[in-house]
Amino acid sequence: MAKKQVILGAQFPGVNNFTVWSDPAAGSQIAFSSFRHFAETVERGKFDFIFLAEGLRLREQKGRLHELDVAGRPNTLAVLTALAAVTQHVGLVGTLTTTFNEPYPLARQLATLDLLSGGRAGWNFVTSPGAFTGANFRRGDHLPHAQRYERAREFVEAARQIWRGGDFAVLSRHFDIAGRSGLGPLPQGAPVLVQAGESDAGRELAASHADVIYSRHSELEAGRAFYADVKGRLARYGRRPDALKILPGANFALGDTEAEARDKAAQIRLQQVSPRSAITFLEQVWNRDLSAYDAEGPLPAIDPDVEADALSQGRAMRYDDRLATARKWREIAERDGLSIRQLVIRVTGRKQFTGTPQAVALEIERHVQEDAADGFVLAPHLTPGGFDEFVAKVVPVLQDRGVFRRDYAASTLRGHLWAA
Repeated sequence: MAKKQVILGAQFPGVNNFTVWSDPAAGSQIAFSSFRHFAETVERGKFDFIFLAEGLRLREQKGRLHELDVAGRPNTLAVLTALAAVTQHVGLVGTLTTTFNEPYPLARQLATLDLLSGGRAGWNFVTSPGAFTGANFRRGDHLPHAQRYERAREFVEAARQIWRGGDFAVLSRHFDIAGRSGLGPLPQGAPVLVQAGESDAGRELAASHADVIYSRHSELEAGRAFYADVKGRLARYGRRPDALKILPGANFALGDTEAEARDKAAQIRLQQVSPRSAITFLEQVWNRDLSAYDAEGPLPAIDPDVEADALSQGRAMRYDDRLATARKWREIAERDGLSIRQLVIRVTGRKQFTGTPQAVALEIERHVQEDAADGFVLAPHLTPGGFDEFVAKVVPVLQDRGVFRRDYAASTLRGHLWAA
């Protein structure tokens, strides 16, 4: 039986805490030269696509701008369109919300990117939380949480009608639109649809509408369980298991020896989670001002405040039950003797491929061959040169093992993802 081919996406850092700002090799997060270096590197490595996250409003913590946000980040579609002119093959995937956009203009913008890039456009369709973000759009918190997924589903269905060209009409709970799209045939039929959803509703939305689902599962067995669950949902929508690609997010740290790589990974995490960042993250769960606590000391003895207004604004809350989360974290910290900072490093980490280039390549391959993933969306800790070493050292190992392309065989993103 032929080996499964590994899919690789490359996330440009910035709207997250991956980036190590203090490293002398760190460059601009907003200059086009950084985007271009990043894109040209991963295209040289024959990656399937570049992935851009997007923040619609700078996040705040206790009324102040969050220190890890990038101020001045250009518009996602503008960046991807510019990159289309300096690349030839790599896919271009942007995160764009269904909560604060409308189907017709966004579908046309994505179609334009697909046309200009020769069929390389992808759309990570997401929902956006809260009145804080909505204030930028004069809408406030205009949708209850449950309706955001409903609107997303209707939005994608409307976009698909518009991409087909000709007359369209959509009458649903959230949309009443009709017209003629004026679009000609798109190079890959429609932009590739990417969705990030861990909840049951998110998994169902991906199974019914997405081409790719982006997940957070870091361990092999957890990945296999997620993979089986989501793939198992496709049949009810008349889709084959291979119709949806599952790509967890991951980081990496390379070294000439395993020990060197482990030490490098540990140092990266210490830089990513500074003492101040550790306290800031804990405040998001505890919903209390914890600035008086020592990040190198123990967890607060007090419980989270579940009644007060949220201290953190503009960030999707990953922990629905603050009290249960605090109890679980206390158990981990007490069992393993962890400080606040050490605990935050532990609980905020995602899949980390650590080792020699050979070892990292083998571990990536293992996850794919054992059906824990179809590939990974990797994020480096440096911008813009964070993929330079990976492309030079890990990609050739994957190619030599026959699980990753030596050259692009297709001209579209859809063709990359479903190449033989």
